[in-house]
Amino acid sequence: MERNYRDAVHNIVRVEMGSPGGELIGRLIDSREFQRLRRVRQLGLAYFAYQTAEHSRFTHSLGAFHLATRILERLSRRYEIADDDKLAVRVAALLHDIGHGPFSHVIESVLGFHHEDFTIEAVLSDDTEMGRLLAGHSPTLASDVADIVRGNFRRMALGQLVSSQLDVDRMDYLLRDSLMTGVKYGIYDLEWVMKSIQINESEDQLCVSADGIYAVEDYLQARYYMFRQVYFHRTLRAAEAVLQSVLKRALWLHSQGSPPWHADGTGMGSVVSGRKLTLAEHLSLDDSDFLFHIKRWRDEGDVVLSDLSDRFINRRLFKAIDLEMPDEERAAFVTAARSAVADSGLDPDYYFIEDTAGNEPHFFYSSDRAKPKDLIYVEGGPRNPPAREISELSAAVRGLQKGYRVHRICFPAEARSRIEALYRA
Repeated sequence: MERNYRDAVHNIVRVEMGSPGGELIGRLIDSREFQRLRRVRQLGLAYFAYQTAEHSRFTHSLGAFHLATRILERLSRRYEIADDDKLAVRVAALLHDIGHGPFSHVIESVLGFHHEDFTIEAVLSDDTEMGRLLAGHSPTLASDVADIVRGNFRRMALGQLVSSQLDVDRMDYLLRDSLMTGVKYGIYDLEWVMKSIQINESEDQLCVSADGIYAVEDYLQARYYMFRQVYFHRTLRAAEAVLQSVLKRALWLHSQGSPPWHADGTGMGSVVSGRKLTLAEHLSLDDSDFLFHIKRWRDEGDVVLSDLSDRFINRRLFKAIDLEMPDEERAAFVTAARSAVADSGLDPDYYFIEDTAGNEPHFFYSSDRAKPKDLIYVEGGPRNPPAREISELSAAVRGLQKGYRVHRICFPAEARSRIEALYRA
């Protein structure tokens, strides 16, 4: 009547199986799409920098589900929440990462898709095991889960538990990634944050009690430090640069009529051709498929693909330098550094990567009023009853609203002396 999953962060994740909703949760966990997440690392290539970062999206998804269940239990003691809505939130927390692919953020940037689109498609599809389970349980459950993932669920406050700036996804991954990488940056007071979460029913908005503001500040700052120290780590980004170049070369070879070897009947045929993956192809792939193909590509006749694949498999990663210089000097330096790679006998189209960690500045907290679901409100006290957006009250949070950009270059060790000489000049 219940399952217990041992967990490094939450100790025990319990799934009560004695109700139709609980039975559905158990069957969703057993579905082939959810089991695939055991074979997709949560932190992608972070294990190149933090050797213990081997945890999976399966464990993270169970953790997010666990937190959603606990918060809903607490909120239900104070607010009236329909059973169907509670189940939709718990299922959405469980399935929110279903659309992630292997080394997902790198693959997404090269092939041009977003994992949430595949998550929504998988939930709504009659061709997936989980889609059939959801449709068989309730005619509206799949669409409710999809709306939560999209961020347009009504009630908005409940959807915010899964998709917002204070959601169970972030609450779990900060603690889990911090623990599994061996760093302390992501630790915050989870219990006090959960205890502080309230619902502003008049605005259909999550908020935190006034005594929870410091715990939420701590949570937001933990996210800031995890991005600065872990998610934007130079070694991790250098590993992603090599993988990006491997895929870019494979795509180029296909465009020239000489596609690299790929296993028949797998989604890798679409990967190397640049075609949009079908849902079935996407859900068939995991980290092991990519690793297997990259290992095979070490023996390809193409020198560039063979070399890049060997560098990736054997962790001969690119070096990385942060470009700490005035903007007006940066473009000229990048051009000169690219030429230095060419002078080292390497093709800069594949052996020189300019890494900006995304084209837009990263905001660790945004108070954009056009996105009400993403705002964090603090419940007013007896002398100040209206709830107020947290950055109005917290100098610490205001400091997190400044856009942060990473700008570095990645290149092989063979060009290091030339580029470092340019940098010192």
